[in-house]
Amino acid sequence: METRFLQTFLSVVQTGSLSEAARRLNITPSAVVQRIKALEDEIGQTLVQRAGHAMQVTPAGAAILQDVERMLTVADDIKAAAAADLETGLLRIGVIHSALTGLLPDLLVQLRQNRPGIELYILPGMSGDLYSQITVGKLDAAIIVQPHFALPKAFDWVLLRQEELLVITPPAVAETNPRVLLKREPFIRYDRNHWGGRIVDLYLRKLKIRPQERYELDSLEAITILVSRGLGVSLVPDWLPPWPEGSNVRRIRAIGAPTRDIGIVWSRSSKRLPLIRAFVAEAVDTTRLKHSLMRNASE
Repeated sequence: METRFLQTFLSVVQTGSLSEAARRLNITPSAVVQRIKALEDEIGQTLVQRAGHAMQVTPAGAAILQDVERMLTVADDIKAAAAADLETGLLRIGVIHSALTGLLPDLLVQLRQNRPGIELYILPGMSGDLYSQITVGKLDAAIIVQPHFALPKAFDWVLLRQEELLVITPPAVAETNPRVLLKREPFIRYDRNHWGGRIVDLYLRKLKIRPQERYELDSLEAITILVSRGLGVSLVPDWLPPWPEGSNVRRIRAIGAPTRDIGIVWSRSSKRLPLIRAFVAEAVDTTRLKHSLMRNASE
């Protein structure tokens, strides 16, 4: 039984989309369909079916899902053990949304140039969800906001970037005092379900500010666009560019605010530890290079 067919089936189930599964696996949607059909022919059952605009697992597919996950994990562990010294194999990496555009593209270029044997399966998500996937072994490492709790001794953490909090306002707002802005202007809140949004909330509580909340969103890009359209102000981390094209906002540093710390977390007991360490090294180098280029551009 082809493990690539099993991985394709799992990706379709996880994403609910043929096109998204194709994007993650770096193949065409027609190739996804062909692989699923070949697997169904071998098993003798329909495993996924269309439900509206999404793909949904069938009862037969659901019955084998856990076994498929176990088989893929074992297969990946075997490959990683055999190629531990060759830096060859697959890593399952979680990435928060703001790092998908700000850091990941440059990191992928560096990996392709310096360590072409490392393949990545990338899962976007929120820090809390990605951390949970690490703890149960479904991800090998994740680029996330630093947890607000002490990590277990079984896990390692490397800091990549510290992001200051900024008050962002529409260009027409003349006030520059962050406290006045946060108290007076309509406020667009960074979702408190995000670990970064939790940092914002704790800072507002520390200042004893109850902003005039208008919206609460989980997308920094969407928040920035709404602010640029004059719908309010917000308090957001200074995440790596690019920021949304066409958004024009004033950026005011929130003096004394905590930072949103971005880094990589992984398990010390992972069977893919050599690959993880290679990935971490490239991520650190890529981040340093990007910071250097940004600093030079601003001078």
